[in-house]
This record gives sequence, structure tokens and C-alpha cells, in this order.
Amino acid sequence: MFGKKKRVIEKFPYDPKKQEPVIRASICTGEKVAGFRDRDGGTLHEVTLIRDYEDMKAFLQAYGLSEDEVRTIY
Repeated sequence: MFGKKKRVIEKFPYDPKKQEPVIRASICTGEKVAGFRDRDGGTLHEVTLIRDYEDMKAFLQAYGLSEDEVRTIY
């Protein structure tokens, strides 16, 4: 009756030629946000908050990425 709510990620128009997948992690708080960074300007487009490994897996599956392709920036 009161099951877990499924985590749904809204699709962002990701272009691998113009953007790279990244995880922005805060040094102070440890907060992590997954998104895509423009290769030219460095602008970050935040897609989802990463609270645990399940959020990370959902992000990777939604965009067909592997963990090796995602870089962590601080």
C-alpha cells in the first residue's frame, strides 16, 4: 500500500559532441548532482540529485552511460 516511489528522471536533450556527463560534488557538504557540462562554455545543466547508488544507476540507465564515462568535478 505504501510502497517506495519510483525515481523518474526527466530526459534532458543530451548531445555527446557538445556536452559531457559529470557529477558535481560539494567538498563541504558532500552533496552530489548529476548533469551535463558544456564542452565550450563549461555551463552545467543539472539533471538530478544523487542521494544514493540507486539514483546514480537511474541516471546512468536513463542516458545509456557507464560509470567510466561520468567524471566527478568539485
